[in-house]
Amino acid sequence: MHKLLFPSLLICLFLGGCVAEESNVSDSFDPEPIESSATDSSADNTPQDASVYKVKFETSAGDFTIEVHPEWAPIGAERFKELVEASYYDDCRFFRVVKDFMVQFGLNGDPNVTSQWRSQNIKDDPVQESNTRGKVTFATAGPNTRTTQIFINFGNNSFLDGQGFAPFGEVVDGMDVVDSIFNGYGESPNQGSIQQRGNEYLNSEFPKLDYVKKASIVE
Repeated sequence: MHKLLFPSLLICLFLGGCVAEESNVSDSFDPEPIESSATDSSADNTPQDASVYKVKFETSAGDFTIEVHPEWAPIGAERFKELVEASYYDDCRFFRVVKDFMVQFGLNGDPNVTSQWRSQNIKDDPVQESNTRGKVTFATAGPNTRTTQIFINFGNNSFLDGQGFAPFGEVVDGMDVVDSIFNGYGESPNQGSIQQRGNEYLNSEFPKLDYVKKASIVE
């Protein structure tokens, strides 16, 4: 469905479920963004804390740690912290894994939880860091549509910088674990079905997907 043709492909990463493909990159790169287009309802967040913090992800593939730098993308960093503190990422599947490109996740296993966050858009941050290996960035479906989906860059994806994808952190421990996340399904899982059926759909149709057991802020 998304071929991910690198040059043009990205207009979408919009990872909101998309990272893009040819002229659409939405869905984290999906031609059909899973996040609706932004409206004036975008949260006008004013970050409260600019302190660097770390988040440990315990996953079925092993553990890795993300160091978050609010100075890179303050609004995104604050939303990520809010989601981790709410245990939002616990039991989330890594549903989009494209070799040499990125791994994307952030659709909750419970459709009711996903729906509660879907309209809570945050405004964009200026891009201050490049999407190089290990950098962590929110997916989007267009301007000011970031909500919950994030992706980790496997390689140098600096071509995303000009598309407005602003990294807010980077993997500082366990990048080998990130590299090992199961990629056999590529972009096959359908984001609309994940939103409607959650892990019931993924466990049934894509049982080999790796997943987050627990994400927690490291003191």
